[in-house]
Amino acid sequence: MSLVAGSYEKFIWGFKLRPLKHSDSQQTLTLTQLFSYSSHLAPITTAAASGPVAASGSSDDTIHVYDISSTSSLGTLHHHSSSITSLSFFTPPSFSFPRNLLSASADGSVCIFDADPFVHLKTIRAHRKGVNDLSLHPSGKLALTVGRDECLAMLNLVRGRRSFYCRLGKEASLVKFDLSGDKFFMVTEEKVGIHEAEDAKLVTELDCPKRVLCAAPGENGLLFTGGEDRNITAWDTNSGKVAYCIEGAHSSRVKGIVVLTKNDVAAAEDPYLLASASSDGVIRVWDARMAVKDKPNPLAETNTKSRLTCLAGSSLKSGKMQRYISNNNSRSDE
Repeated sequence: MSLVAGSYEKFIWGFKLRPLKHSDSQQTLTLTQLFSYSSHLAPITTAAASGPVAASGSSDDTIHVYDISSTSSLGTLHHHSSSITSLSFFTPPSFSFPRNLLSASADGSVCIFDADPFVHLKTIRAHRKGVNDLSLHPSGKLALTVGRDECLAMLNLVRGRRSFYCRLGKEASLVKFDLSGDKFFMVTEEKVGIHEAEDAKLVTELDCPKRVLCAAPGENGLLFTGGEDRNITAWDTNSGKVAYCIEGAHSSRVKGIVVLTKNDVAAAEDPYLLASASSDGVIRVWDARMAVKDKPNPLAETNTKSRLTCLAGSSLKSGKMQRYISNNNSRSDE
């Protein structure tokens, strides 16, 4: 498992999760730093990872792409004219590297890129104001976005156009499909709405104690949330109740959560891992099985000593991305 974190100080951090052979502490894993780049000219706002590739977006209006396995930068994408607010890779189940990259920005646009090589395919005007978040359906054929215009939009990625647009009456900060694509979740301040994907019908609403800043779907209908309460909460979205909670997971706001699922490459070895990052620079890895019984201790922990803004994760396959590297020259500024 590899983790990529972005910071307010413009740095992108890469870590590899490895077994800890000899330790006097309760930690059994270690986060080994792979790279640390001052890659942007302004704070990093979002990150995404899939297989051996990662990407970061910044308020400098650019997207940087990285090869995790060779710990190298693969170039920069200059197709937005405003801050990048969300990134998402689409990787088909049988693929070891992504097929597409989607990016959203503060001017309301969404860009679609072919990921082999990174070539711009289409720009869609999704919202009248900035896009707060986007989520790809598991099929890769559509995406949902929420924006500052207090609207929800659905994008048809096959035709490259917006197919649905409705007013919510309040601004949503996050939107996430579940792993099956049958439901999606929308976050507004401290509330999380669970909706049917087919007609956007509200099924139930979750009440969190404080503002939710990050969310990630898990197996068996679970949704993990983190935010200003400094906890990691696992919600049973079928019943609308808390399945379990890691109280005091961090001493500061939780800014990112990554859940390893059975669809990931390394899930056969580590199917119960989740990682979290906080605004004080700390990244921790947890065993979800222990959280059900009692407050667990982190399996691994590292302190970047920076103000982290986002976290992304990937199950890394061996081998370098030769096709990405060989096409690097065609990637930038086309």
